[in-house]
Amino acid sequence: MTANNGASGKCSAVGTLFHNLCLSLPPQIRTMDLVLNVADSYVLSPYVYPASWPEDGALRQILSLLVLTNLGAAVLYLGLGVTNYFLIFDHKLMKHPQFLENQVRREIKYAMSSLPLISIPTVALFFAEVRGFSKLYDNVDDSPLGWPGLLLSMISFLLFTDMCIYWIHRILHHKLIYKLFHKPHHLWKIPSPFASHAFHPVDGFMQGLPYHIYPFLFPLHKVLYLALYVFVNIWTISIHDGDYRVPDALTGAINGSAHHTDHHLFFDYNYGQYFTLWDRLGGSYRHPSALLGKGPHDLIRKLQAEGKLGEGRVTAEGKVNGVARKEE
Repeated sequence: MTANNGASGKCSAVGTLFHNLCLSLPPQIRTMDLVLNVADSYVLSPYVYPASWPEDGALRQILSLLVLTNLGAAVLYLGLGVTNYFLIFDHKLMKHPQFLENQVRREIKYAMSSLPLISIPTVALFFAEVRGFSKLYDNVDDSPLGWPGLLLSMISFLLFTDMCIYWIHRILHHKLIYKLFHKPHHLWKIPSPFASHAFHPVDGFMQGLPYHIYPFLFPLHKVLYLALYVFVNIWTISIHDGDYRVPDALTGAINGSAHHTDHHLFFDYNYGQYFTLWDRLGGSYRHPSALLGKGPHDLIRKLQAEGKLGEGRVTAEGKVNGVARKEE
């Protein structure tokens, strides 16, 4: 189907904008990665690469993907992180005894040094997508299920990646590899939004791998894939931002910031990404301490009342609100 066919009569009024966006792209754009081709059209071809380098050349595509992946990761991480830090993150958490000196700066430094290394194997997967080895498609009409297929794709993407990340995360906690790869992320006991991407490169790539594997296994619309990629980054930052508000009806099902904060504090619980399903099945679910009046804010208030804030540790017994914390 070409752009001249239009979207008339093909989709509902609710989906017209999305449909037109997909069909307005010329054929040479719709057969390749959207972001790469937009960059080629407006920046790379006119101002960067010589005319002798074809846009579909492998070396050029790899170099372009490296630049775009690193730029996109930095923009998403810093842009979303700064927004969350100033608008959502509760700065009172920085008074917690386990919030480290210069922690925000250290989180940003660690993340920005890891992202370029994470991008190397990630670009290999993006390159395979661009070369047509994935099941990404351009038009809603290409899906056998049409518009309902988009909704099913979103649901299955979340369920599939949540399951995979749960088990990858648990494996990364195994004593044989924990100190090698995952321990740096647990340096941040009381995380800020900037801890969201502060991973060892191997850790960061492994936990991001399910997002990139999904379109090689299941059909997924390209625009939806980009939207989900942005959503994943927003969610990853949100579960590190100390905003523990979750509707009561969803507390038992959604793995929010309160759940993930307990993971950082107590180590062996709440490995999930979006949902608590696999933690419940795997026996690693812990109801959030913050929702029981035993969270970081409660400890801060207690220490302030006792005049002990700033001693550099929680208690002489090494406990968090009276609960012994496992040493990692």
